[in-house]
Amino acid sequence: MKIAVYCASSVAVAPENLELGFDLGAQIAKLGHELVWGGGAISVMGEVAKGARHHGGKTIGVIPERLMNIEFIDHDSTELHVVSDMRARKGMIEQLADCFIALPGGIGTLEELFEIWVGRYLGFHLKPIAVLDPNSVYSTLRIALDDLTDKNFMKPGQHELVAWCSSIDEALAHVTKI
Repeated sequence: MKIAVYCASSVAVAPENLELGFDLGAQIAKLGHELVWGGGAISVMGEVAKGARHHGGKTIGVIPERLMNIEFIDHDSTELHVVSDMRARKGMIEQLADCFIALPGGIGTLEELFEIWVGRYLGFHLKPIAVLDPNSVYSTLRIALDDLTDKNFMKPGQHELVAWCSSIDEALAHVTKI
């Protein structure tokens, strides 16, 4: 199974986020799955790929040409796709992956998560989605989403399309139960 991971590229994140990325990548590989990710070699993006490769896993990167020097392209990728822009990146990741896990990240990670979540809700795909957040980075986001639901901006059933998980095992169990 090909598991897409959305995650941070910021080099200023706390070390526990880097460890989480490495450990998730390692567990993906140990279970015999392949990693699909943004193709960057820095921050959490780099760690998730290193973790997968450290345990013999295949890594499939998708990076826009313009970001090759910003995210420092991961030349150790098993397979690397250089695409024209972010829309092409997201489209290719969605096409390649069987499921999705979002780790804590910034606006890029959130954009990817929300786009894949909306696509699931609208029926463009039926692939499972999990948010892996063991350190409650997204706790205020969840409060905001609950508030949107309470105010009827989120429709019934939208929350249930994403599993909010606090452990790697829980997230992987959710997305691999196809």
